[in-house]
Parts: sequence; structure tokens; C-alpha cells
Amino acid sequence: MTDLNPQLQQMADESMVRNLDAQARAIWPQERPLFDRYGLSGPLRVLDAGCGTGEITWRLAERFSEATVLGVDIIDHHLELARARHAAWTPRVSFEHQSIFELPTPDGTYDLTVCRHVIQSIPHADRVLAELKRVTKPGGWLHVIAEDYGQLHFPLGGELDVRDFWHEVPARFGAATGTDLFIGRHVAGLVEQLGLADIRLDYVVVDTLRVERDTFATILEAWRDGYVAPIAEHTRFTAEQATAYFERMIADIRTPGRYASWQVPVISGRVSA
Repeated sequence: MTDLNPQLQQMADESMVRNLDAQARAIWPQERPLFDRYGLSGPLRVLDAGCGTGEITWRLAERFSEATVLGVDIIDHHLELARARHAAWTPRVSFEHQSIFELPTPDGTYDLTVCRHVIQSIPHADRVLAELKRVTKPGGWLHVIAEDYGQLHFPLGGELDVRDFWHEVPARFGAATGTDLFIGRHVAGLVEQLGLADIRLDYVVVDTLRVERDTFATILEAWRDGYVAPIAEHTRFTAEQATAYFERMIADIRTPGRYASWQVPVISGRVSA
């Protein structure tokens, strides 16, 4: 564990590569229309902060057809994968090793700053949001996905009550790592404190009606493969117990006639001119 990146080992695990791909496929179709209201077009500069393997970086370049898009991350293997997978988008899309805690970028550089699936995994989210605001132009937009693990819902009944798992694990894991795994419900307040205008909080609903069951299940399988060991380290659940909970959730998602959902908060706001 490092002070600023306590989940670095999990972020760098191969399971995260699968997770990033599945999350993009599950979330982007509902997320993409949210960018329409920003009224942005032309030769924009766009930052994808914490880009991972670039699954959204190239989608941003596709959405904003004249933009140059920079994806930044601190995991070099993910950046290498991003460059290889999305080479066809060069030179409009590029990837660099940068920390979102301290971006080597002048104030007011980007028309649109995007940060997805990151701030729940790091401490000092307020510092990161302030840094993202700093590099965004006056009149530009900040767009953030802030995960909240209290927003996962599965069928009741059976020997395992999944509510117990998602009530306890994020709280204990967060306390042990200095992170807020319920930050989706707190991020609007943090953004308001930054003085952004036109703040909106939307929800993308990843569920067994809107998203292919296999795609949704792949997200949970990746979480299982990457997080069972640290869950056992930081909570009362053993690795075997944590695995059993994940297997129950995966089975619910994959079983026709059973419903499961994850409400994913998307916060946006405009930097005042």
C-alpha cells in the first residue's frame, strides 16, 4: 500500500483489465448522451484522468471528432496496453504517465476533464477534484464517475444475505485504506465546495435489463478475482466467505428471471468563467 494509491496492487492486477473493458461496455451507452448537454465541439482538448487501458479515451475521441484526447495513469502496463490497443487513434489520442494528484499541466488547459472509476480507490478525493478543476478551462466541464458500493442490489433470500456484505465490506475496507467506497453519495457536496456551476448528478443503471448479463457478470468476476484477498485482510470475512458472496451475486446476474442492479453516479459541473 502507498499513501496516495492504497489499491495500487488491485488496480494493476490483470483482473482490472477485464473489469475496465466490461465497465466501459456496460456504462458508456447510457453515459455517452450526458456529454451532449455540455455543448462542446470543435478542436477541443480533453483529459481522461486515470484512463487505465484507454477503454473510454478512444470513445471520447470518437464522440468529439475534432478533439485531442490525453489519457493519463500511473500504471505503466495499462498505458502500454492502451497505446497498443488504440494505436489507430494516434495522433489525436495519446497516453502519458501522470499522477492526478499533481498534473504537470498549466491551469485552464482542458475544455473537458473526465475522471471515471478512480476517486473511490484513492484517499483525499477532494484534492484530486480540486486538481482536475485547476486544469480545466473557465467555462469547461468536469465529468466524474464516483462509484458507490451501497448502490448494488441483488435478490433476497438464501443462506447469504448480500446486503450484509455490501454494508460492511466497503466501510471496513475504506477505513483500512483511507478511501471512501461510498463516495458516490458524497461527491456532489465535494463538487459544490469547489464552486462549480450547473452541477448535475445522474445515474447510469447497470442491471440485468439494460446490460447483457454476461457483461454485468464479468464486472463482478473481476472484482472477485482482484479483491477477495484484500477483503479477507481488512474485514471479518475470510477469502472463502468473500468468494461465496461473489459467487452468489454472479449466479444471480447470470440466471434468467433474476434481477440485479448497480446504480453508478455520474457528477458533472462547469468551471465558472
